[in-house]
Amino acid sequence: MKVYYKEWKSVVPWTLEETWNFFSRPENLEKMMPSDMRFKILSDLKNVEMYEGMLILYKVAPLLGINLRWCTEITKIEDKKYFVDDQRFGPYAMWHHEHHFKELKNGQVEMIDKLHYAIPFGIIGRMVNSIFVSNKIDEIFKTRESFIAAQ
Repeated sequence: MKVYYKEWKSVVPWTLEETWNFFSRPENLEKMMPSDMRFKILSDLKNVEMYEGMLILYKVAPLLGINLRWCTEITKIEDKKYFVDDQRFGPYAMWHHEHHFKELKNGQVEMIDKLHYAIPFGIIGRMVNSIFVSNKIDEIFKTRESFIAAQ
């Protein structure tokens, strides 16, 4: 199995408190996803503070409008510093996503996302990744950047 690594850095023009409060709320994920993915959180997590062990169930249509179920678990949290979500079941052979937050001297926040993921189906999965999946993942983070810039 080939494991891919991607990293994104962005500056969020909010305080650390505001940034953490927004990104550590699962209900805010839907606001930042490309609309063509039809991303929907199925778990009832409105106004629930994130905690280690939290399971989040989603429905997503990443390819050809095919709905898939995806479940991630929040496996690690250090308040206002980072949190990690790992796939429990879903479209990836593996998904490990670290969200890091660092307050900058100007009061804004540097956010660093580190993603390790793997695609199932061997060589076919590697081809699908190079043709489609890698670009789709980049699009998700570009959509998030656009959302932040519009706030």
